[in-house]
Formats: sequence, structure tokens, C-alpha cells
Amino acid sequence: MKIKGKVHKYGSNVDTDVIIPGQYMEISDAKELAKHCMEDIDSEFVNRVQPGDVIVAEENFGYGSSREHAPLAIKASGVGCVIAKSFARIFYRNAINIGLPILESQEAVDGIENGDILEVDLKTGEIVNVSKGKRFQAQAYPDFIMELISAGGLVEYTRRRLIKNRKGNERRILS
Repeated sequence: MKIKGKVHKYGSNVDTDVIIPGQYMEISDAKELAKHCMEDIDSEFVNRVQPGDVIVAEENFGYGSSREHAPLAIKASGVGCVIAKSFARIFYRNAINIGLPILESQEAVDGIENGDILEVDLKTGEIVNVSKGKRFQAQAYPDFIMELISAGGLVEYTRRRLIKNRKGNERRILS
């Protein structure tokens, strides 16, 4: 799975309240949440972001409340992945569960600037800064996490597995 897009870079300690402000927590529709993504830190983000773009941030991205709305708003805005030096653990897990790829790489963050174009290979963890001709390496996902992300998140992954198992059981019964 490869992603290519423009970088939207932020600093350290971008919390979930900045990613999606608290007044929007009653919204459950992902497209509606996306309209407010990053508005407290970057009011023009929703007007600039394009499908496949990449958020790059310093340390402790996504700290704060454990709301799934934050990674969901990012994913629904069209962001292809988030790269940071470190993530809050609950944000990390929520992102994977909803199918938002996130990678940790201190070297990549240090070598990337706002507006750069990146190519990210999630299967290998390779990050290429096309604008600067530099390559960086993040840890690749294990196969089962890649399956989960490719499926669009835990719910869709589980649904597909249940359907596959059901079809397999039906074949055995009919044999």
C-alpha cells in the first residue's frame, strides 16, 4: 500500500482537542467531522488538504482524551497517513483500529518540511521525500496490521473475516 501526497507539518503535543475540538463530539458522521479537522491549530487545513496528503508532526501527536473522533476526522479529511516522532499510545491504537496509517520516524520528521511531497510505502515502512530526494525508514507494519489497515479498520476487517469464515463453513457443510 503506497501513499503519495503533500505534507502538512505541525509541532509537538498536538492534542485530540486541537485535532477535533470538543464542541463537535456529538457528530458521528465522519465527513462532518472532517470539516472541522485541525481547525484550532490550522484554520485553513480543510481547504488545503487533498486525498493522500500526509500530516507530519513532532512528538506526542494525539495526546489527550481517548476519543476516536480525532483519527477518524483526520482519515475522513483525506489524509493518507500521519508521520510523527512519537504518538500518544491511545491515539496510536485508535488510528490503527479505524484504518488510519501512522508511522514513527524521528529522522523523517527532521528531514521533512511543510509542503514537501512524500511517497510512503506502508508495507516496507519506506518514506521518500520526493521534494528533497531523501529516503527514510520507519518500522514496517506486520502483515496482520497491514490487512487491518487495507480493510479500512478493525470493524471492516472483522466483517470480512466473518464472511470468509461463514463461506468456508458453508462449503464444508455442502461437501
